[in-house]
Amino acid sequence: MQAGVNFNLHTAGWLEGGLAIGYEKFMLDEDQASMAGAYLAGVDVTDNGYALDAMLQGGPGQHFLGSPHTLANFETAFWRSELSNNDSFEQWQLDGGLDAAQRANRRWKARLAAYEMPPLDEGVHEALVAWMDQRKASFPDSDV
Repeated sequence: MQAGVNFNLHTAGWLEGGLAIGYEKFMLDEDQASMAGAYLAGVDVTDNGYALDAMLQGGPGQHFLGSPHTLANFETAFWRSELSNNDSFEQWQLDGGLDAAQRANRRWKARLAAYEMPPLDEGVHEALVAWMDQRKASFPDSDV
């Protein structure tokens, strides 16, 4: 990102040097790549981002975890993985003890089940099918 890349082709799912893809790995890699988006958003240099008032109100030797500023910002102040589990070990066990690959498996299956094909004009669809049929027929080893 710091080198100026604006398209990262091989970001997600690649296994065996690109010879195979793993859906779980795709979900895990996508999750990690989302960190780059947060990074590219930059550092908040507003008064709210500096949080200087919150620190000064707490004073030396105090924490500001319960301050109004922290309560207003803690949900969005940092990038958090959607696939990592930050629960206690006991809570993680109670919730089934799923590892990252199992959570990623559930995620890709849920996404696939929720997929809705975008609308495509019937004329465009017919033209694309006709073009594909024509291209396939032009190959010497074509089965058409």
